[in-house]
Amino acid sequence: MNGLIMDYPLTTNTILEYGNSVFHHKKIITYLPNGTRHEYLFGDMYKRCKQLANALTQKLGITKGDMVGTFAWNHGPHIELYYGISGVGAVCHTINIRLSAQQTEYIVNNSEDKVIFVDATLVPLLEKIAPLFETVECFVLLNAPKDFVTTLPNTMHYEDLIADQSEDFDWPTLDENDACGMCYTSGTTGLPKGVLYSHRSTFLHASTILAPNAGNVSTRDIILLIVPQFHVMAWGYPYMCLLSGSDMVMPSSNLKPDALIKILIEEKVTKANGVPSIWLGVYDEMKKNPPKEKLALEEYLVGGSALPMSLIDNFERDFGIKGVQAWGMTETSPLGTLCRLQPKHDQLPYQEKLKIRAKQGIAFPGVELRIMKDDGTLAPKDGKTMGELQVKGAWTVSAYFKTNNHESFTKDGWFKTGDVSTIDEDGYMHITDRTKDLIKSGGEWISSVALESALISHPKIKEAAVIAIPDAKWVERPLALLVLNNTQDRPTDKELIAFLAQDFAKYQIPTDYVEVDEVPKTSVGKFDKKEIRKSYAEGKLTKAL
Repeated sequence: MNGLIMDYPLTTNTILEYGNSVFHHKKIITYLPNGTRHEYLFGDMYKRCKQLANALTQKLGITKGDMVGTFAWNHGPHIELYYGISGVGAVCHTINIRLSAQQTEYIVNNSEDKVIFVDATLVPLLEKIAPLFETVECFVLLNAPKDFVTTLPNTMHYEDLIADQSEDFDWPTLDENDACGMCYTSGTTGLPKGVLYSHRSTFLHASTILAPNAGNVSTRDIILLIVPQFHVMAWGYPYMCLLSGSDMVMPSSNLKPDALIKILIEEKVTKANGVPSIWLGVYDEMKKNPPKEKLALEEYLVGGSALPMSLIDNFERDFGIKGVQAWGMTETSPLGTLCRLQPKHDQLPYQEKLKIRAKQGIAFPGVELRIMKDDGTLAPKDGKTMGELQVKGAWTVSAYFKTNNHESFTKDGWFKTGDVSTIDEDGYMHITDRTKDLIKSGGEWISSVALESALISHPKIKEAAVIAIPDAKWVERPLALLVLNNTQDRPTDKELIAFLAQDFAKYQIPTDYVEVDEVPKTSVGKFDKKEIRKSYAEGKLTKAL
């Protein structure tokens, strides 16, 4: 027997209509690449989305199921593309601007993009490879002056595209299981793989992560979206903000610490998101040049890689700003867990609370987690037993786009994340490493993530990355790459070994340390262990402390 409830599709159009209906007065504020500030209202954005929908269907010939690419920074028009493209039944394919030319070429051809919307400042990245695109019919220029010159074929300006279009448009009836967006994985272990999001998964993800136990956002918040819109749909924030009525602040390419601090202060931002490297940079800049006024920022949400416990501690002690750890993947839309303390933790000592807050946290409603041991059995929830993290849920990938990648899924339908993790009795998940980054020395496993977090807490170290290197006696040993706070004040090997000995067994502690100017990072800000291993194999990591 079915329930007697209306058939009410959960689509991005539903989000847009709701946001305009009750929060039409809320703001979208953009700091454009040239530094100018632009502000308009949700209601204005809504009208422009309808103009865009008319232009897509009548001028560009976009029909249901077509792929439409975006190659752009975070700003108001990019928000319009999110809603306008999916609103007409097409798929908004956000292309990672930081991938190599070869990867971008592969992604555009694999997805079969029909049109690409591209920021003027990013045009040079496409000009060289545009002749290799097999399906792209035209390029639409965003934030480009009228006299902008480019070698891209068949171009038009975004404002010209929508200027003469009607603000009236009847959204087509869409199935909530229709595709609405796509993002490709970063391709660090092979060719990038497409993850196709549905309207339903997008709606459920956004409505869940705004809840108090999750993102904890409301109409009183002003949110700075640092996470790129090309990276897993900006973690769902452009959808979440319309549902919550939160003002959106979009930094475009203004991502240096001093620029972000200026935006945080001027816009009185209350919440923000971003990868750890962004917040490490903001913290360092604030320590060197303390703001003259207290920031309104209450907390920053971090994903992409582990938030160091030392950063959580330092940011809160020095500036009263709370760091919140989350976890997810392109394959999980992306957020799957978030870490907040519960009343049962109130009486714990401060250091114990910190240890919990540095975990990836508990699963959202609609997401299930399990840990599978090497022998194929389920790991107990004891917070100690490690195994591969597997996930399933309402916004988790069921297959990759155009790819029969069955090895990524179990026979009973769980997605294998490749993360080595533990789960405790309260459901708090803690990632100890990636399966490919674990170090096995003398038959014992060593976590590179745990070593990195500990090294970053040393006062002389800014960043640290740990990889496995061959060892004649132990098969593998850890090697630590270090970026120092001050090259005039180098720590010694003995000093670092003694520092790590407080928390690690002797066999776990690296004896080899290499100073680098910068740790290689992936297109989404994670440590690029593949590139680090390559550098080591080529003999480039030779600058010992």
